[in-house]
Amino acid sequence: MKLTDTACRTAKAKDKPYKKADGGGLYLLINKDGSKYWRMKYRFLGKEKLLAFGTYPLTSLADAREERETAKKLLAGGIDPAKYRKEEKRQTIRNAQNTFKVVALEWHENQKERWSENHALNVLHRLETDIFPHIGAEPLSNIEAPDLLDILRKIEKRGALDIAKRSRQICGQIFRYGIQTGRCKRDPSHDLHGALKSRKTKHFAALEAKEIPEFLAALERNDARLYSRTRRAIKLSLLTFVRPGEIREARWEEIGFEAKEWVIPAERMKMKRAHIVPLSRQALEVLKEQQEETGCLNTPWVFPSQIRPKDPMSDGTVNVAIKKLGFQGRMTAHGFRALARTTIREKLDYAPDIIEAALAHKPAGPLGEAYDRTKFLTQRKKMMQDWADYLDAVASEGKVISLTEKRKTA
Repeated sequence: MKLTDTACRTAKAKDKPYKKADGGGLYLLINKDGSKYWRMKYRFLGKEKLLAFGTYPLTSLADAREERETAKKLLAGGIDPAKYRKEEKRQTIRNAQNTFKVVALEWHENQKERWSENHALNVLHRLETDIFPHIGAEPLSNIEAPDLLDILRKIEKRGALDIAKRSRQICGQIFRYGIQTGRCKRDPSHDLHGALKSRKTKHFAALEAKEIPEFLAALERNDARLYSRTRRAIKLSLLTFVRPGEIREARWEEIGFEAKEWVIPAERMKMKRAHIVPLSRQALEVLKEQQEETGCLNTPWVFPSQIRPKDPMSDGTVNVAIKKLGFQGRMTAHGFRALARTTIREKLDYAPDIIEAALAHKPAGPLGEAYDRTKFLTQRKKMMQDWADYLDAVASEGKVISLTEKRKTA
């Protein structure tokens, strides 16, 4: 006779535990203290085994019967229900320990030594702001391409197309790390190639050689009333044409006044390779002036923040200053690199390989990885001094004159 809910509810405790069967191996075990447990007896590979389905009334009669039918289907398929449930429990625990956030933070920790401090903070901020709130608690192996696309679409709607693209790349690296460590089997970000909007390529605004006198004159007049250290940062950017971040985070320990070199360590370079910047006489003068101003501030930064000297200059300072000088839309902090590249080639007649080495660009071709920071160093030292002298000539004469032209008229 099958059980009824009434029979389960009214079953009383006895001197000894006893069972009330429902059929198919399912029964309700009533203990001496009145507690009631669902059990299912079955045989697998000739051995008698037992399954537990919880307690009554927390697990109802209907629920217990459903569990029994699930177990019978597993048995029909040659699967041991007890072993299946144990593996399912293990997988649940594994998923809880291998959420996207857990794996992402582990990946981030492993990558930190290869990155600059700022880059590590930016990646973590991007994850915490845009990714973790949506899929941080999800098991890595459960996340599919549409789940990831929904998140990236939200970023796109803010107009942050570059951040959406970068976020997909970061997630892809996390999924690949998950594959390598056995947390998931595939990278869903790979399925999103071409799914995101792309921004039309826009080059950094940069002056042409003929506009240099106008820019230098505006910098000298300083109608915008820029701080002295901001003007020096602009001058050093023009003289060395390194990347804006490399100027902003320059440290005094990197400057060799006697060697007349600025050695930027690998961790601060875009290509993660140390770079030597030969310093012209004019660049050294700018640095000495800066040292005189900031020497009493007890700061490691060549260009410390005007408000918090223990921090470097803000990453927007030079661009804001260029706008104040009246060159908005015509020049950017990154534009000094393009300006030097074209002007040195056209006006000073230096070979492209020497200029590219000075820009710390990776050489093209199969030997590009074989980077030598001293490559063309002798030529680069001469080039940097010629470039600085050229800028002086432009500033004093008020017009663009190439060194070759100047020599002809001397």
